Amino acid sequence: MRYTDCNNSSLFLAEHLMMDLIICCILAVSSHDCGKKDAQNVIFIHGFLASSSYWAETIFPNLSDSMKQNYRLFAVDLLGFGRSPKPSDCFYTLRDHLEMIEKSVIGPYKLDSFHIVAHSMGCVIALALAAEHIKLIKSITLIAPPYIPSNKDASLMALQRLAARKVWPPLSFGSAIMSWYEHLGRSVCFIFCRNHKTWEAILKLIMRKRELHFTVMDLTRHTHHSGWHSMHNVICGGAKSMDRYFDTLREGMVKIKVIQGDRDQVVPLECSANVKMKVPEADVNIVPNANHSSVVLGREKELVRDLESVWSAVAISEDKKME
Repeated sequence: MRYTDCNNSSLFLAEHLMMDLIICCILAVSSHDCGKKDAQNVIFIHGFLASSSYWAETIFPNLSDSMKQNYRLFAVDLLGFGRSPKPSDCFYTLRDHLEMIEKSVIGPYKLDSFHIVAHSMGCVIALALAAEHIKLIKSITLIAPPYIPSNKDASLMALQRLAARKVWPPLSFGSAIMSWYEHLGRSVCFIFCRNHKTWEAILKLIMRKRELHFTVMDLTRHTHHSGWHSMHNVICGGAKSMDRYFDTLREGMVKIKVIQGDRDQVVPLECSANVKMKVPEADVNIVPNANHSSVVLGREKELVRDLESVWSAVAISEDKKME
């Protein structure tokens, strides 16, 4: 693997050259620090139709100097999204996503403990990852978690509630296309995603910009196959296991933080209330006047303060236990 300078001397993009690994954007003081053992580790997992840029362009630049010195941050491009491989013979199950994170981050960088921060669909993967590595997890922050209490129809309920047939907002429309209208979704991906570089060049010319906003770029950096199966096998398929994941975290006394905007039109606000009912110890923060995207975008500094507060609280608690 090699490192390319991504932001002066502090941000390194680990581009795994083997096709069986996913892309990971790492924040460290230097490439040497990527291997230091005494650093605290944080894994960031993006949501549907997004990439590691969701964190690298928002959270990473706003961290305090202290956090940059003592924490290693790993933002992954999930399998099938961003610049990660998009194999056509994969069904993009929860297990597929977990194995890729384990093979690309936890194993190679020898993470003996870590925090997790996740948004939207990434919350399902984050919960599964935390439950599987319960002895390593320090805290988990879930932003707009799509949590539907498990029952025999949990997957169907998740599909109906989280991917309803809506045309607005755009992310909901994209989810609806990828969930209900397979042929339309396949056509859209064939026209736009397969030719995303051409469309990006056209947009740059029309908008007279050298670079497009990362959220625009991320919308087309997937395939119909990766989007369709991730929607059905992660968001919907994972719904039936989320109660079990929360039970494991609660038994392990893992600190859980939930953040959601009160104007979220993609994930129902009741999902955060469901987490609080399932895990009364969870810290739930409902952000006024924020939607599914603006709960992060536009309030980066506030979110960074929340995250650093969670990580610091865990560190203080660990210090007290050692006294």
